[in-house]
Amino acid sequence: MTVLDKPAEPAAEAAVAVGPLKKRGTAWLLAAGLVLGLLVLVPVAAGLGAYPVPLADVLSSVQHRIGLGGAGLDRVAESVLWNVRFPRIVLALLVGASLGCAGALMQGVFGNPLAEPGVIGISSGAAVGAVAAIAFGVNFLGTWTVSAFAFAAGLVTVLLVYALSRSGGRTEVVTLILTGIAVNAFAGALIGLFLFFADTAAIQQITFWQLGSLSQATWPKVLAVLPCAAAGLALAPLYSRRLDLLALGERPARHLGVEVERLRRVLILVIALLTAAAVSVSGIISFVGLVVPHLLRMAAGPGHRFLVPGSALLGALVLLTADLASRTLAAPAELPLGVLTALLGSPFFFWLLRRTRRRQGGWA
Repeated sequence: MTVLDKPAEPAAEAAVAVGPLKKRGTAWLLAAGLVLGLLVLVPVAAGLGAYPVPLADVLSSVQHRIGLGGAGLDRVAESVLWNVRFPRIVLALLVGASLGCAGALMQGVFGNPLAEPGVIGISSGAAVGAVAAIAFGVNFLGTWTVSAFAFAAGLVTVLLVYALSRSGGRTEVVTLILTGIAVNAFAGALIGLFLFFADTAAIQQITFWQLGSLSQATWPKVLAVLPCAAAGLALAPLYSRRLDLLALGERPARHLGVEVERLRRVLILVIALLTAAAVSVSGIISFVGLVVPHLLRMAAGPGHRFLVPGSALLGALVLLTADLASRTLAAPAELPLGVLTALLGSPFFFWLLRRTRRRQGGWA
């Protein structure tokens, strides 16, 4: 038997297998931890606030509503739980999951660790639609008007950015990002123009909306965002394997059967669907789509089979925690949710920027 024919040593085979198995085990543990964290945090968040409801009463009310025993609470406590707290909690979960998942998709599609949904103008485009509806008093869809305008404007913006960045049947990532930056600047100018013409009441509403908040959460708003968020969250994991192949580079991915342009088109639409749906009901909430995927990538590796659904779970957990903090830290006042996430996300972004630059030995 020659050296080439000699079978691999068991220790060497074990060493090769340990890495993927360890990461897979870490991913499963993280997923279980995130689900457990959500199961614990939801009833805690439902009980805390200006009108406290004991945890036992929260669980009893839920059991009573779903027909598993328990007992109903007094009229005020029931109203607080089911008309104020639970719509807000469900909306936080949907918005956080949408933004986290969209961030993971953005970083995978662009191959850029600093990408997040706002880069290609979805958030600012949605803001233009919402601000226009508020400033000019448009109300033909009732309470859904602002959300509908924001969602439509966000989708139109991302389609415009994509169309402007295409050349010769291809979409260059750098061109797409630069076009998004230009559209963001133009959207900011439009928002400033609308603010100039708006009255005082509209300006206050616009300012509050731009800062990001879930304080206006209702069941109709949950129903408005649910179909788009559910569709985007269901579609995203289906492209995990192709995103892993794309991470090898465009040319290798093409050789392995990935239609890169088609993949980009589909995922940009999914990102737009998730982000526009989230922004339309919560206002601009930054850094969730940037921070969440990186935390998971550092813990469990870059594989998108866990990263995409895991980012949805962690995004939901992060935003629910942030929303709980925003309404309890300065009670009875409420901190703007977008401000809180930006305060926490900005230092992380700065650290990430320096870390990436140091690993690459500079940008030049």
